[in-house]
Amino acid sequence: MWVEGKVIERRDWNDKLFSLFIQADIAPFLPGQFIKVALPIAGKRIGRAYSLVNAPGSATLEILVVAVEQGQLSPALAALSAGDKLEVSARASGFMTLVEIPKCRDLWMLATGTAVGPFVSMLRAGQLWSQCENAVLVYGVRYAHDLAYIDELNTLASQNPSLRLMISVTREAIPGAFNQRITELIATGQLEQAAGLPINTDNSHLVLCGNPDMVSETQQLLLEKGLHKHLKRQPGHITVEKYW
Repeated sequence: MWVEGKVIERRDWNDKLFSLFIQADIAPFLPGQFIKVALPIAGKRIGRAYSLVNAPGSATLEILVVAVEQGQLSPALAALSAGDKLEVSARASGFMTLVEIPKCRDLWMLATGTAVGPFVSMLRAGQLWSQCENAVLVYGVRYAHDLAYIDELNTLASQNPSLRLMISVTREAIPGAFNQRITELIATGQLEQAAGLPINTDNSHLVLCGNPDMVSETQQLLLEKGLHKHLKRQPGHITVEKYW
């Protein structure tokens, strides 16, 4: 079921990456879930899933979008501005939520690109600390201008010593950031060393969200460490969500 939504604000992070703030009446949701947004294009309703970045209870919905040149929907979303209408799914969906993630000492959140959105929602909601003692957000992008929400994330990390923020920028050298892919940082042990926390079966749960190649390669590295995928019927250490 769809409801009408209205864009009330947008924030452009670079020429292709932007956040839309949408007024729409949807059912309550959990941090980590996604909605579908849609527009009529060439006589058809074209809809795609986008994770909610806002915390539950916020006055507006917020999604993070990258405009893909050949995309069916994202170029049209990129043309929207305040006052424009779109359709929004009446209910959010998805199982990448803290309710589904087992409690652990160290919660690792690994994201590439726009997949940082659901983790921002979790951090904004402030519910992580009932789930874990330490949280590590690993945020991988190609260029520094792709780092949406970076000021907010830096502030959150500076205010909470239990939150470690690890940035990876692969196509340019940035002070304070890694210059390697997330998979390389795991394979070499650099990520664990920088966080001061081991990745192991006793204390760790890892949530992988984003580029399917990153998710698949990282999951394989973790399997080689003895960790295994988390299932309802068989609790484990790895939760995954591919972003396209």
